[in-house]
Amino acid sequence: MIYIKSKGEVEKMMRSGRITANVFETLKPYIKPGVTTAELDKIAKEYILSSEAKPSFLNYNGFPASICSSVNNVVIHGIPSNYKLCDGDIISIDVGCIKDGYHSDAARTFAVGNISDDAKKLIDVTQKSFFEGIRYAKQGERLFSISSTIQDYVEGNGFSIVRNYCGHGIGKNLHEDPEIPNYGKFGHGNRLMRNMTLAIEPMVNMGRAETNVLDDGWTVVTADGKLAAHYENTIVVTDGEPLILTMV
Repeated sequence: MIYIKSKGEVEKMMRSGRITANVFETLKPYIKPGVTTAELDKIAKEYILSSEAKPSFLNYNGFPASICSSVNNVVIHGIPSNYKLCDGDIISIDVGCIKDGYHSDAARTFAVGNISDDAKKLIDVTQKSFFEGIRYAKQGERLFSISSTIQDYVEGNGFSIVRNYCGHGIGKNLHEDPEIPNYGKFGHGNRLMRNMTLAIEPMVNMGRAETNVLDDGWTVVTADGKLAAHYENTIVVTDGEPLILTMV
């Protein structure tokens, strides 16, 4: 069941979204060679707690950290560790928080030092595919028009869309209906309504779309070992341009 938010609920989600957006701003200076992903997790957690919020991911279904830190061929759900970032790595950071009972969720992929031109293009296309897709995130449009547009943009640039994982509704729960795949048939799916709150998140692979899950039960990697990128924001559907809650 898709839950439409009230004006007051949207305002609470806006406050949550600002905190999540600021996590990335807080982390940016530390995303450099020699820093461990566990250190990034600690910084993010401390910022969220200092903002009188709680990390959405910590202990969610047993996840052991406040951020997902997914390096190079890790698509999503990478667990922070003592791994030290290296020049040329790319890292996707997925983070959420709960404030006044409402969640927000966002992801970015960052360059560590000097990265290849192919990696730069992957990050750029992943981000742009999100903005292409949300052109259809407005009242009266169909959900899969977002999905189809993301797919077309990604595949048109020579990359592949991950199909085993998708975006989602969000609110009092971190994951709510509807599921939002990053592929689909334009003009199909649920009709979008004002004040639907959605976490839209293209996950893009440099090579094939197939993925595997490591033995830890969380870490999702590309099956061919090639790079992956991730970009996500929490948005609110309106009768015009969507509100993006997790951008500064």
